[in-house]
Amino acid sequence: MSPKIIKDPVHGYVEVDEEILPILDAPAIQRLRYIRQLGFSYLVYPGANHTRFEHSVGTMHLAGVACRQFGLADEDRLLVMIAALLHDVGHGPFSHASEPLMEARLGRTHDDIAGIAEEQFGALLEPLGINPSEVCAIVKGSHRLSGIIHGDLDVDRMDYLLRDAYYTGAPYGTVDAHRLIRNIHLTPEGIVLDENGVSAAESLLIARTLMRPSVYYHHVSRIGECMFQLAVLAHMATGPAGGLEHICALDDGECMHELKNSKSPLARKMAGWLYKRRLYKRAVYAGQDQVNAAAFQAGWPVERAREVAGEIAGRAGCQPSDVLVDIPPIPGEMSLEVQVKNRHAVVGFAELSPSLQTLNQTRREQWRLGIYTLPGYRDAVADAAAEILHIKKPTRQDTLF
Repeated sequence: MSPKIIKDPVHGYVEVDEEILPILDAPAIQRLRYIRQLGFSYLVYPGANHTRFEHSVGTMHLAGVACRQFGLADEDRLLVMIAALLHDVGHGPFSHASEPLMEARLGRTHDDIAGIAEEQFGALLEPLGINPSEVCAIVKGSHRLSGIIHGDLDVDRMDYLLRDAYYTGAPYGTVDAHRLIRNIHLTPEGIVLDENGVSAAESLLIARTLMRPSVYYHHVSRIGECMFQLAVLAHMATGPAGGLEHICALDDGECMHELKNSKSPLARKMAGWLYKRRLYKRAVYAGQDQVNAAAFQAGWPVERAREVAGEIAGRAGCQPSDVLVDIPPIPGEMSLEVQVKNRHAVVGFAELSPSLQTLNQTRREQWRLGIYTLPGYRDAVADAAAEILHIKKPTRQDTLF
């Protein structure tokens, strides 16, 4: 049987090996067709309706290109390509929007796919001689081949930057993936980059930096995520059958249907508002220079954010559900722990790329603490949040709205 050909808008024609076809057709992979890659970014970019399925196929394709470039044995190539296809199978509805709830209530992230791999793919992997635990190790980053899909210059990142830029129309996600792959080498010590690939690697770092505020952390996307999380928490309080495990196994449409039919009036209201794009507005949108950044370094879990939302609402004279508190982690340093090989020596990437320090500074300046509320409570909520969280007034009002 010849390979299956998939026409992909980003990579062109993608071949799926015969051995992988049963895995591609498995229900857990097909579910990814109904989970948006970018969560609620479609509220900002109407074209951002691409899915985790497309991204998984694209990542599998680039993983295959990389494995051939590295000259890996067929069994290793098959293992890596299957891991690439499965790497996002643990996502809940709306991708990263449900991740904070999964972490807080279930103690896991979307990378923890051991249960899914064993239960839903074990019988499919066995005839191929592949151990599900090896697939999980690659996805978690603890395998000798993990660097291909889980590292500083991984194909997962290459695909999502290209794909997210394509579907949002944002002109920042330009990455020369094939040039980058041609210039990286897999060694026992990790990924080594040829000096001819330095500019391609820099383009990936620049794309990551520019896509953060315009796509991944756009305030409208964040407001949508916070409203969704509030809806799920309200729904959970009614004790639905299966609890959060059940919710996280749903796709986007199934989840929103459940929320719109919840016993909780608040969950129903939030779900309805998201459908109608009736969104909360920014009361506070503060950078690191306006707060004690050390207090927010690791970000706040969703439960803590809801506690403080209640405090702010009490002082502002509104209901706790009228306030959303969004405190993401302050971005860490992009260190790019890869070595660069030239004709004479092997040196650290930072030695050849002075732009790395500038990009890290830019990422820190992009961070925002968001307090969102209904239009009528903006001023009262802003004042209450400033007191409770010790937020300094912005130097330029036009940066807020």
